[in-house]
Amino acid sequence: METKEKEQAQETVQPIEKIVENRKEKLERVKASGVNPYPVKSEYTHNLQSLKTEYENLQKEQSTETEVKVCGRIIARRDMGKATFSHIQDFTGKLQLYFKMDNVGSETYKNFIDTVDIGDFIGVTGKLFRTRTGELTVNVKNYTLLSKALRPLPEKWHGLKDVDTRYRQRYLDLISNQEVKEIFIKRARILNLIRDQLNNNAFLEVETPIIQRLAGGALARPFKTFHNTYNTDLFLRIAPELYLKMLVVGGLERVFEIGKSFRNEGIDRQHNPEFTMVEIYQAYSDCAGMIELCRNLIKGIVNALDLNEKVMFEGQVLNFAEFRIASMNELFTEAFGKNVNILELVANNRIRDFAKEVHFDAGTETNDKKIFDHLFEQFIQPKLINPTFVTDHPLAYSPLAKAKDDITADRFELYIAKEEMANAYSELNDPQEQRKRFANQNQNQTQKDEIHPMDDDFVTALEHGMPPCGGLGIGIDRLTILLTNSTSIREVILFPLLRS
Repeated sequence: METKEKEQAQETVQPIEKIVENRKEKLERVKASGVNPYPVKSEYTHNLQSLKTEYENLQKEQSTETEVKVCGRIIARRDMGKATFSHIQDFTGKLQLYFKMDNVGSETYKNFIDTVDIGDFIGVTGKLFRTRTGELTVNVKNYTLLSKALRPLPEKWHGLKDVDTRYRQRYLDLISNQEVKEIFIKRARILNLIRDQLNNNAFLEVETPIIQRLAGGALARPFKTFHNTYNTDLFLRIAPELYLKMLVVGGLERVFEIGKSFRNEGIDRQHNPEFTMVEIYQAYSDCAGMIELCRNLIKGIVNALDLNEKVMFEGQVLNFAEFRIASMNELFTEAFGKNVNILELVANNRIRDFAKEVHFDAGTETNDKKIFDHLFEQFIQPKLINPTFVTDHPLAYSPLAKAKDDITADRFELYIAKEEMANAYSELNDPQEQRKRFANQNQNQTQKDEIHPMDDDFVTALEHGMPPCGGLGIGIDRLTILLTNSTSIREVILFPLLRS
């Protein structure tokens, strides 16, 4: 009888069409025998990890009196004539199975050898024993085919390495790479930890529209669509901010939303057009209150993940014991070794002159905000390794934030490992000032797809009165990159957008 190792080796060199054809033939043989290769359900007594935990004290060459039932995908097998060792895998782990012709019967054993492949799902019943080498194993009494796989898994020893295939066929990535599965388990835990902390502090989770008439709440280029029935253009939201603040007007004093936002912009290791964020609004708070909330949230997550306030990222140890607070002017002064009042330079339209002074080539860039952003990204951001709240932003670039003075917004951004993780401010609740800010943006900006549109519905809501309020947004994808020591946003999104 040809061993399964040889058959698997042959599969790896065969054209995929031939492999699928061979497996379809096996599928037809299973059906012809009267067996349903895709049954409705399967009972089981344990998942694989709980089985290992329950019987961890079983000694070598000992067996149990009680039978167990387990299910999983076959990921390896070794045929030895009248006996076969296989490994199955479920969400919790792996387990060895022992098929012996004398135990299952010659016909059942032959069917298993001839029609079951690596990648198939099976359920087995049998007693447990521990091998001489100490491996917990099910001595199979009978098996059931639960799902016949028509395509092979990635070859065992080399795994799935092609990056494009990993992202396009994430299911294969999850099967082949345990560390990838761990990333998404941790991502889910991060989301749960955020929810738990906010729920424990009397915040209410809400849902606001994803399809909107105006794309507001941030400065970004939106995705545009069209509604046939209403005969109108609509947009995918770039942020949930304005609707959440309307809820604060309505008396929901502590609200948050975890959800998708969309920006029709570039793709790189930190940016994906579809991304997840949590936005939080707290009445009677301010920017300082949001610093405290943000710090507590992130430190709570770090501690809950047993990182002990030390996070390894790209070969550096990040210290979460202390969060620095530094103003924009302070950081520019440190970077250039002289007093730099960057806020005055922005307010007086001299940011281009400053760029020339520090030998920064703005090229053909005509947008002052982008020049400011480029200066920050080149000279300030690379130095923000440990957690740093960057406060006191230019008021001209913060249309939804309260002013500390004529040129300063009461706002912060949190940077960790050179990347922006959060953005927050004391929310502007003066409706006349808000209307004026929107109007000024429309008059002064040259790139109309990167300004905040006039939102009359939002201003009308403010005219009904909004209490003092602090608002905070945290990027879930970037936080997950950081806390899983991943290299790209595509590593922490299950199905990232790729070129067709």
